[in-house]
Amino acid sequence: MPTPVVAIDIRRDLVGLLPKLRRFAVTLTGDLTEADELVQSVCQRGIAKFHLWNNDGRLESWLYTMARHQWVDEARRHRLRSVTKGSALEQGELAAPDTHVNPVEASEAHRMVTSLPEGLASVFLLVDIEGHSYKQTADILGIPLSTVASRLSSARLHLAAQGHSRSPRRF
Repeated sequence: MPTPVVAIDIRRDLVGLLPKLRRFAVTLTGDLTEADELVQSVCQRGIAKFHLWNNDGRLESWLYTMARHQWVDEARRHRLRSVTKGSALEQGELAAPDTHVNPVEASEAHRMVTSLPEGLASVFLLVDIEGHSYKQTADILGIPLSTVASRLSSARLHLAAQGHSRSPRRF
């Protein structure tokens, strides 16, 4: 009965990957609550669709790609809902106020990474923090290799400028 053993392994591996998945999700969403929801959804989907993983490459890369796809799909749905809300506003209906609050992050470094412009944080996290190669990062994010290099350079320059402006010079 090998199927239950595989399910136990994926669950065990997912537990070990939760911090990495959460960091990646925060770079996508920019919000801890949304990131947690995305991670939960990716874990559920990863367990349900584990039979589709072909053991080619790292499990975390497969999960990161799944998270990115899910986030893009959710963003598309959100834009469609916003368009629908916009037409309701034009008709004189009131929209519900946005009650989404971004919790305070634990460290300044974490805040600096998550404050990077869209697209830069994910590349920086995958290459410089998680240690993925440029090729793996390009595959995970579905972007060309040259874009990975460009975004990584921009992210590093942006972080260097932030760090320089926040810390006093010591000569």
